[in-house]
Amino acid sequence: MMYKRIFKALLFLTCLAAVYSFISLEVDPLAKIRQQLDKWIYEQPVEKVYVHMDKPFYAAGEDIWFKAYVVSGSGHKLSTLSAIVNVDLIDNRDSIRQSVKLALDHGVANGDFALPDTLHPGNYRIRAYTNYMRNAGSDYFFNKLITIINTIVPVKESKTPVANNVTGKIDIQFFPEGGYLVNGITTKVAFKAVAPDGLGATVKGTITDGKGQLVANFASSHAGMGVFEMTPVAGVTYLAKTVDAGSSESTAELPRAIDKGYVLSITGSDPQNLLVKVSASKAVFRDDPNRAVFVVAQSGGKIYDTEKSKPGTAVSAFVIPKNKFPSGIVQFTLFSSLGEPLNERLVFIQNRDQLNLNVTTDKQAYAPRERVKIDIDAIAADNKPAAGSFSVSVIDETKVPVDEDAENNIMTSLLLTSDLRGYVERPAWYFNRPTDETRTALDVLMLTQGYHRFEWKQLLNNAFPAKQYQPENSLQVSGTVLTPAGKPVANAKVKLFDLDSIQFTRDTVTDDRGRFMFKNLTFDDSVRFIVQARTSKNKRDVDIKMDNLLPAATSGNKDKPDYQIDINNNLSVYAQSSKQLYQEQRKYGLGNHVIPLREVVIREKKQALKYSANLNGPGNADQVIFGKDLWNIGCLNIPECLQGRLVGVIFRNGIPYSTRDFRPMQLIVDGAYVDGEFLNALNYNDVQAIEVLRNVALTSIYGGFGGSGVFLVTTRHGGETDDPQPIYGRGITTYYPKGYYKARVFYSPQYDKPNTNKQVADLRTTIYWNPNLLTGKDGKTSFEYFNAGSKGSYRVVIEGIDNKGKIGRLVYRYRVQ
Repeated sequence: MMYKRIFKALLFLTCLAAVYSFISLEVDPLAKIRQQLDKWIYEQPVEKVYVHMDKPFYAAGEDIWFKAYVVSGSGHKLSTLSAIVNVDLIDNRDSIRQSVKLALDHGVANGDFALPDTLHPGNYRIRAYTNYMRNAGSDYFFNKLITIINTIVPVKESKTPVANNVTGKIDIQFFPEGGYLVNGITTKVAFKAVAPDGLGATVKGTITDGKGQLVANFASSHAGMGVFEMTPVAGVTYLAKTVDAGSSESTAELPRAIDKGYVLSITGSDPQNLLVKVSASKAVFRDDPNRAVFVVAQSGGKIYDTEKSKPGTAVSAFVIPKNKFPSGIVQFTLFSSLGEPLNERLVFIQNRDQLNLNVTTDKQAYAPRERVKIDIDAIAADNKPAAGSFSVSVIDETKVPVDEDAENNIMTSLLLTSDLRGYVERPAWYFNRPTDETRTALDVLMLTQGYHRFEWKQLLNNAFPAKQYQPENSLQVSGTVLTPAGKPVANAKVKLFDLDSIQFTRDTVTDDRGRFMFKNLTFDDSVRFIVQARTSKNKRDVDIKMDNLLPAATSGNKDKPDYQIDINNNLSVYAQSSKQLYQEQRKYGLGNHVIPLREVVIREKKQALKYSANLNGPGNADQVIFGKDLWNIGCLNIPECLQGRLVGVIFRNGIPYSTRDFRPMQLIVDGAYVDGEFLNALNYNDVQAIEVLRNVALTSIYGGFGGSGVFLVTTRHGGETDDPQPIYGRGITTYYPKGYYKARVFYSPQYDKPNTNKQVADLRTTIYWNPNLLTGKDGKTSFEYFNAGSKGSYRVVIEGIDNKGKIGRLVYRYRVQ
């Protein structure tokens, strides 16, 4: 009997606790919001990448020098989540031309790209991301547009694809503040007009009601954006009549106003405070006059302020100091008393909470080839010294003119563009010279953007997206051991050997699914592995299927509006200096100017191509690449192996395209006509030869299938004497994964040393590059270099992050005369 009483008491207390827990969530939904945001930060931390480069554009034959900063969390601290960052050089056809994998050291890494002399001029971009960032999507990758010219080899410019808006009309969209027009409440409405080239369009116009009566005038102020106010009336439809700079007219209907809802309005004209105003419609107030709502302001998942309206008030206003928030984007969300998100508004905060960098030099003007010493002093917002990691570039701005307002520097990237999916035109304009005009324009930009790091309804319902990609903490080699029939082999013994290092061996055992993995590896990008597998009974009649992590898809570049159409005219000064530098280097045998053959034609009719399905005969092709030529490249797949190595052929998402008409080539594998995507599935170790047919005389035999060229692949049939595997057969395979790239050291001449050739004209445009500047506890460091031989204005750019996640940037100029 006693046990029954105790059981009933416990049951009662459990039910009571559940009831009170439910009531607590109903009464205080803010607690749940905090809980879910904390959970999101813990389970879905945000990583960002910024890449500092030595200059904004380049020439074929030059080097691109860069440093990657990987940060995580709302405080932008250097990341400890990922240990690897990927950096790609991508052309305007979305083909990866070069790619490196860099090991992060406390969130930073530096690298470089050597541009071949035969590189096609055109628009390119640098893309950087960690494997973990792929969960958020490519919109949040780092992308920076660069222009590359070629004054060395007369190659045809790679033309930029046409603009996104093929209709040729201006696209204009309207964005009511907070998300909705509500009848009877005066509301700010932002708009954005986009021209066919993707850039903002200058427009003006009128808002009229259904009777044609004027309601408001509007005109764009910056980058096609502007704002106006209106008070919608129930039952009235509003039209916007727009006129662009070319006097073309268009008409669009404004979003329909609702009767029951709220308007969330925020004004930031006061330098110190934000004025937040919440207005309820008459219908809302009539149905429930005692209803209360509350506002949550968060940045990076951390709540910095909450405000609650008083019951019985239709309009609530709150004054919030701006210094409560960090610099960057803050999301204000209006919630109902039950915790349902109603309205949203983004606000950009510009506080003086970042690093202050100071430089001192011994003089303001220098002579050509004179030594320069610059001291750096990094000071935090609290006037204390800041220890951090920095990079510095020095360029001759006379030869490399910089459009500073168009730059996406460390400030604009980490504080602004990295949190927005949409394209931001000339982002540095908002930061370089802050004025009332730039602050107003930045607020209008926020009105036209949405926050998409998470959706409130999904977050509150615990519907977090699955993490398909995990943080990479080290390199690994993995795969599956299968029987000849394709079934997994459990408990198989797997060994890993390095062909170039006898001392390196690893061994492991497969799991129940036949999976194996070698973790915590460190190897460079030219490594050659042998993987050997045996059954638990030491039988070798097994197959090994290696895992290959393909790079992220390159489509969907949101910064395409920044592409330049006529690059040669825009960079005429730089082109002339680049050509002079090249000629001087060639004269003295300097620089890495090994010009590869513009066309590689290897014709062989021996046993190596006896299985070729080429209708013209084995080896009768414009280009022939043998499989053995791919073994030591260190690539992931065939498209990556061949990118930039075939004349007239580029690869987009792994599909071969002819540069003649930029259409997919017909892929034929062992005589079978297959889709171009099939090339990604082929292992280059299984390739005997690849034949490229582009000449009409060779493609005509294929009829309509050969209109854009033919890409023939002949696979290995066994018995070849040049097999890439030292031991050919089951249970063993070679594997050439992509390892860490070892960055080169920037060369800076030392004119105080006797062995330096002073007869060479020093025409460098990048004078100095140092990615490894560290300030100590005193916030100080320094660097030295020698000027080039040219007179002009030299531009020094220092960027970096301290140990607390504060960002610093400084631009300093001096004269060389």
